Amino acid sequence: MYNMSCYNPSSFILVGIHGLEKIHIWIGIPFCVIYVVAILGNCILLYLIVVDHSLHEPMFFFLSMLATTDLILSTASVPKLLSNLWLGDQEITFSGCLTQMFFLHFSSAVDSAILLTMAFDRYVAICFPLRYSAILTPPVIIKLVVGILVRSFSIIFPLVFLLKRLPFCWTRVIPHTYCEHIGVAQLSSADISINIWYGFAVPLMIVISDVIFIAISYAFILRAVFQLSSQGARQKALSTCGSHVCVILMFYTPALFSVLAHRFGHSVPRHVLILFANLYVAIPPALNPIVYGVKTKQIQEKFILLFSLKKT
Repeated sequence: MYNMSCYNPSSFILVGIHGLEKIHIWIGIPFCVIYVVAILGNCILLYLIVVDHSLHEPMFFFLSMLATTDLILSTASVPKLLSNLWLGDQEITFSGCLTQMFFLHFSSAVDSAILLTMAFDRYVAICFPLRYSAILTPPVIIKLVVGILVRSFSIIFPLVFLLKRLPFCWTRVIPHTYCEHIGVAQLSSADISINIWYGFAVPLMIVISDVIFIAISYAFILRAVFQLSSQGARQKALSTCGSHVCVILMFYTPALFSVLAHRFGHSVPRHVLILFANLYVAIPPALNPIVYGVKTKQIQEKFILLFSLKKT
């Protein structure tokens, strides 16, 4: 019975932000505001793309996928964080922990793949403008979407089985606000070398490869842009990539700092790392619709039209 409970624990305890318990209520307020902004912003963006036929283009279809994935990413972490900070609800079931871990990693992997696909979309639009609609046909877009989902699922889903095989006999207290693969695996009393190596390989298979291909796409884009004779044409071509570049920087830069902080920032307090990890999964979903609303003329016009009609 003891061995069975080790391999099938009923629940874990999410400590929260240890060391800042006295201000948990105050910490929850900005996260609640960020979450509300993320929900409203992405839902409005999805609504505009769905109802307006002028936005039924490949670029906006990929943007709607990004908005949907951002909703999943923020919803997988922030509500449980607020429940922990405001209600003291630290317990999470083993199946709930695995589910949260899967959707956090899966939505991050899908986000990365969508950013790569959007870079490819900009490459085709700028380098082959006359063949854009012939290259990015509906069957091609469907294949890209299926490829994104299959790749992300096939890479992330094994993490669930890598955790389910482990016994948790020593402790079930997770010093974090949400469940993530290595953080849960480190609680096990068994050898977790496979988890460590696979956890090291996942960023290589997803993030590093995506960043390399995004960089290659923008190298071709910049080469095509600087070959244009007109200064106005150059600015127009670069402006179409501005919002995408901003979103790329918001997604990958915090991830890079988080990895470097965990690897080299041994003197950094634990609560700072936990706060940074929560900001990483909360802020990009909130800022992405704002960036596209400000920098994308079509969305900006539809957004203004939507609220002007509601006022009238």
